[in-house]
Amino acid sequence: MKAILKFVFAGILLAMLFVTIMASLDRNLFEAGSEMWSQWWFKATLADAYFGFLIFFVWVAYKERQVWRKVLWFVLIICLGNLAMASYMLIELFKLGEDESFTTLLTQQNG
Repeated sequence: MKAILKFVFAGILLAMLFVTIMASLDRNLFEAGSEMWSQWWFKATLADAYFGFLIFFVWVAYKERQVWRKVLWFVLIICLGNLAMASYMLIELFKLGEDESFTTLLTQQNG
């Protein structure tokens, strides 16, 4: 199961890198955002994404004990979104020992 999760999160990371690079080559983020801001579906999608980032960050804040790590991951998640979230999950999965359960992954606090 750990190998499957590593594969899934690596796939998400690579897919997000691909679509982000392709979108960046198409046009500037601020140019695209200013054109789409009048669309309610754009606003709803943006709100949905950022609320999801905040929900994920609440779990990260629980897991991380050191304030500087909480702040760092908050900035990374808010700025990079799913790129940062997939990276966090990969880091946590690779730190997980062979004999450790998913309960450890979800609940063990990082020093």
